[in-house]
Amino acid sequence: MTLLDIAAILLTTAAVFGFINTRFFKLESSVGMMLMALVSSLLVLLIDRLFPGSNLVMIIRSYVSGIDFNKALMEGMLGFLLFAGALHADLEYFSRRKWTIGLLATVGLLTSTVMVAFASKGLFMLLGFDVSTLACLIFGALISPTDPIAVMGTLKTLNAPPSLEAKIAGESLFNDGVAVVVFTGLIALLPTGSHHQAPGASAIAILFAQEALGGVLLGLVAGWLAYKMMLVIDDYRVEVLTTLALVTGGYSLAHALHVSGPIAMVCAGLLIGNRGKKFAMSEEVTEYLEKFWELIDEILNATLFLLIGAEVLVVAFSGSMMLAGLGAIAIVLTARIISVSLPISLMRNRERFTPGAVRILTWAGLRGGISVALALSLPDIPEKPLILACTYIVVLFSVIVQGLTIKKVLRKFV
Repeated sequence: MTLLDIAAILLTTAAVFGFINTRFFKLESSVGMMLMALVSSLLVLLIDRLFPGSNLVMIIRSYVSGIDFNKALMEGMLGFLLFAGALHADLEYFSRRKWTIGLLATVGLLTSTVMVAFASKGLFMLLGFDVSTLACLIFGALISPTDPIAVMGTLKTLNAPPSLEAKIAGESLFNDGVAVVVFTGLIALLPTGSHHQAPGASAIAILFAQEALGGVLLGLVAGWLAYKMMLVIDDYRVEVLTTLALVTGGYSLAHALHVSGPIAMVCAGLLIGNRGKKFAMSEEVTEYLEKFWELIDEILNATLFLLIGAEVLVVAFSGSMMLAGLGAIAIVLTARIISVSLPISLMRNRERFTPGAVRILTWAGLRGGISVALALSLPDIPEKPLILACTYIVVLFSVIVQGLTIKKVLRKFV
């Protein structure tokens, strides 16, 4: 299949599913898209079982397998989605809560990674799986970050208090960049022979400093250059094109320099979305820019969650893997409660929190495409099928169950 064929299939399917959801189901866009793609995939599996000679699953699976989900998200969509999310974020709310957001995105994420790793190792052993500690740490790193794409999409419909929304959005925008750095460091420590070598903390710390701090610096420098260009012109076409160049060029440069592209795009988006809108854009330019990036966000979101739903056709499941995935849901939620409670406890004397903040932040911490993409990017280690199956089950539960019920949780406490 050519790139045009893939784009045509994805966009046509997304448009049809989007129409059906808007016309009949009226679910939140990402949840509705994923549910319909998942149901369609399950129907394909059922038809294939009823009519074995049809080879329907094999045909569709070959198309789905032809799409590199990891590259499509991590090297394609992610930069655009993070920039679009950061562009609409209020930096003033973020800066007031920078310590809480920073602790949630670092201490909280690392706490969750370690807790998930050791709890899942016990679960896997109980179910008869031989999984190394390093592989469990990798699973913890890829499943711990809240997905900014799923979270930002859900936040649009919540009408949460600004202080709470800033914490949820701020954490989700930054912790995925941190998680990618930790995940990359752990992958680099995989031995070529045995999979039982303990990870080196110093190597991960050096990589983290290089990627995270480098990403912040690159994002601010690239964003500042784009801002200075926009400051001396007043043409919405050129200014929208400048932001497009900022994302594509900045993300590509981050990859070449081995710094965090996700963190760079968040920093650039915050700078353009706040200082840029205030000082470098007329009302006309601001309107065009916001509508352009909102449309990009909606199109890519629809395509992403359609792909997540379709991935069920290429993920191998067994009975014991299903049990491991169900157990992983409980482990991930428990780790999330504790990893959120710790930073909030540390900050209670310095900041006021919304009643029920821990429970709201726990349930609003959706997992999504980033976790699936990282799991699919794993090298061919023996534990990969199990990790992928568990990741997929946790993401399905998170987006569908948590995504559909977060409004009720919010109404209960706010």
